[in-house]
Amino acid sequence: MIRAIRIHEHGGPEVLRFEAVELPMPAAGEVRVRHAAIGVNFIDTYHRTGLYPLPALPAILGREAAGTVEAVGDGVVEFAVGQRVAYPMHPGGSYADAANVRAHALVPVPDDVDLRAAAAMMLKGLTAWYLLRRTHRVGAGETILFHAAAGGVGRIACAWAAHLGATVLGTVGNDAKAEIARAHGCAETIVYTRESFVERVRALTDGAGVPVVYDSVGRDTFDGSLACLAPLGTLVSFGQSSGPVPPFDILRLSTSGSLFLTRPTLATHIARREDLLAGAAELFDVVRSGAVHADIGAEYPLREAATAHRDLEGRRTSGSVVLLP
Repeated sequence: MIRAIRIHEHGGPEVLRFEAVELPMPAAGEVRVRHAAIGVNFIDTYHRTGLYPLPALPAILGREAAGTVEAVGDGVVEFAVGQRVAYPMHPGGSYADAANVRAHALVPVPDDVDLRAAAAMMLKGLTAWYLLRRTHRVGAGETILFHAAAGGVGRIACAWAAHLGATVLGTVGNDAKAEIARAHGCAETIVYTRESFVERVRALTDGAGVPVVYDSVGRDTFDGSLACLAPLGTLVSFGQSSGPVPPFDILRLSTSGSLFLTRPTLATHIARREDLLAGAAELFDVVRSGAVHADIGAEYPLREAATAHRDLEGRRTSGSVVLLP
């Protein structure tokens, strides 16, 4: 038996139950990972509330973790017992002492990368990778806008973009988060609660706008994000922490300068194993170089996952959040 956080119905943090669960031996092609740390992400709250429904209930929440290989199923040759590994997208849930994970979804963790850091950054770090290196390939000399710059993805992405030579403009909710964003690559920070980020971006770019806006906020920032783009610019909508974006007239994209709009997902970008390994290698490289840090902002015992969700949704966390079995 293992201990896990499961939901039996959708709802608030109170539906998270800490309970014993049977974990069978890994099937063919699977690896049992004994977790050292578990990453907490905003998408976990969407699964809990039912905004993004899970296939069936009861279900273990969570998608990422890091630990060591405890057992391997038939046919697994790439991993061995005792090896340090991590994963970013496990459909069976990671909020548990251990999990059986498909071998092709695992990546080896270099010996000089801490397992807690790996758990905190796999999903967020690979998200930053596909945003900056695949969705819009950020280059030296570009000026970009990144919303929620002090958040878990924001810290990694802004530091990484600055490392690539971009000038990063970041929006934040208060002065404390502005300091965090500046420490993680933002050349300019915009406190959206007291100033218009559209006006500020236009002023900082001499009216030209930016070639790309990365927006995980959704409803509250969508219109403004479009207004910040230069002609032929791209709005990358990759989250909706403020709520879903309402339907809009697609002609706005043409009348605003032949703009591009995309709603990418990590799952698509790492569906092929070679892409997952390539993304993880790039991520670990920038971490080992010192350009990017996991920045764990809060740690909670596994049994206190409900508190972690309350703090995450209440915007009382910054950086990455992890659960410790």
